Amino acid sequence: MSTERPIEAPLSFEGVLPEHVAIIMDGNGRWAQQQGKLRTFGHKAGVKAVRASVRYARKNGIKALTLFAFSSENWKRPKDEVTILMQLFNLVLSSEVKQLNKNNIRLKVIGDLSAFDHKLVDKIRKAELLTKDNSSLTLNIAANYGGRWDIVTAAQRIADDVKQGLVKLEEITEDVFNKYTCMSDLPALDLVIRTGGDHRISNFLLWQCAYAEFYFCETLWPDFDEQKFDDAMVHFCQRQRRFGQTGLQVSPDNQGQG
Repeated sequence: MSTERPIEAPLSFEGVLPEHVAIIMDGNGRWAQQQGKLRTFGHKAGVKAVRASVRYARKNGIKALTLFAFSSENWKRPKDEVTILMQLFNLVLSSEVKQLNKNNIRLKVIGDLSAFDHKLVDKIRKAELLTKDNSSLTLNIAANYGGRWDIVTAAQRIADDVKQGLVKLEEITEDVFNKYTCMSDLPALDLVIRTGGDHRISNFLLWQCAYAEFYFCETLWPDFDEQKFDDAMVHFCQRQRRFGQTGLQVSPDNQGQG
């Protein structure tokens, strides 16, 4: 997750870059199998792609980068693979946090941490505390995260506040509800990238995806580099984001767009 290379000048784009990008990092296992190795080898190789993505996001002024590291459904995978993933998460936290802090990157882990070993949770909290005042980029790691879990948890929290008289039922709006979800303090999600060729969101950021753009690529995650990220940015900048309006309303010069 570190940015060990010097930060280069940002690339030049025609259009407005996203403020918040999320990535479903898919294809580690298949990449390893193509190399004739165990699936866990792909997860280790994927760390390089994480570093490249963090470096790219910081270099180009993206304010928030959210990476889907481990879903609430991933516990169903083979026990050995889950064990390796937990060990890798622990190792990466130990080896990368100081570099993140050095590069003014704030680390935040989102998801249900109650299922993790208490030592790992303690390490997560210390990393978050160390980097909490950093401002160049917020790096969210979604671990034991599910979009439905996020929504249900927010509903439970707001129901509890209603019960305690802190919120009135008639005061609950989309904006109020959003404050109870993960990452409510960050810019709205602009772009979701999924590597690996599949075209689905796999229970990721369901609430936040409402008006996000999607970019699917065939590249397996360990091969996702800064050039691949750049391709996604170019594609994003070519989109017309209408948010329910017509193309004419958004851009009167583009009368031919829906």
